[in-house]
Amino acid sequence: MSAAQAVAGPQTYPTGALYVIATPIGNLADISLRALHVLQLVDAIACEDTRHTQGLLRSYGLERPSAQLLAVHQHNEAQAAQGIIARLQQGQRIAYVSDAGTPGVSDPGARLCAQVAAAGLRSIPLPGASSITSALSVAGCVPPHGESSGFVFYGFLPTKASERHTAIAALAHEPRTVVLLEAPHRIQDLAAQLKILGARSVSLAREITKQFEQIVTLPAQEASDWLAQEPQRSKGEFVVVLHPCAQEAGDSGEHDRVLQLLLAELPTKTAVKLCAEITGGSRNALYERALELKNAG
Repeated sequence: MSAAQAVAGPQTYPTGALYVIATPIGNLADISLRALHVLQLVDAIACEDTRHTQGLLRSYGLERPSAQLLAVHQHNEAQAAQGIIARLQQGQRIAYVSDAGTPGVSDPGARLCAQVAAAGLRSIPLPGASSITSALSVAGCVPPHGESSGFVFYGFLPTKASERHTAIAALAHEPRTVVLLEAPHRIQDLAAQLKILGARSVSLAREITKQFEQIVTLPAQEASDWLAQEPQRSKGEFVVVLHPCAQEAGDSGEHDRVLQLLLAELPTKTAVKLCAEITGGSRNALYERALELKNAG
């Protein structure tokens, strides 16, 4: 803990604040020095599972009396938040950790932070492990024409078959990168349903940061067969990344039609901006096409 003290100790840690701490998602080495320092510093630790957190603390040589571990999970979060707020109002420092990863992202914590903010108190994030950003960082999602399109975090799809089918059909028309989460017992069903995306690239990332971590990118229509080839490929928690949609060839005619109508009345940049908003096309690609149309005309 000397390194944590040396690096993080001189920093300022306000009292009466909630410290939202990301914890490892598999590899225990993926914890920050600041997180270790704050876990020693705070007056109490709110946690999704007190037994799990106690074991995590002991793995780093930290000991906390059971009375300083407060259970705050999805079933009692709203009610337990009031107890946390009372402690903060007394000037205590409280940490919050979920079982793994970053709280509030597919884990409890969002309601707690919302109520802390409503009480006029401060929540301080301590960043760290996240399966979502880890998968995105290596998926190689390059939008068409090199534009930055961002990503959509969807999380877990509905469990009912009809609702999942509807959700996936809607995602087929989402041009941006989409991040899904899936459990091992449903990954095969999800992969089979993703066949409707055809050649759209999909990255399957399982067991991120763990010993049997595996990340593969392939066409959506091949994902189900890939999983079926080896039983172990369906084991572990999954992050599924749908890569950005490539522009469909059939769109070009409609893009040209809209562009020509707008170019007849508006400056090129304005016409391109409006065409992108109307058609959902790439602004860079539409600008190049607008120049071609003007030169040809």
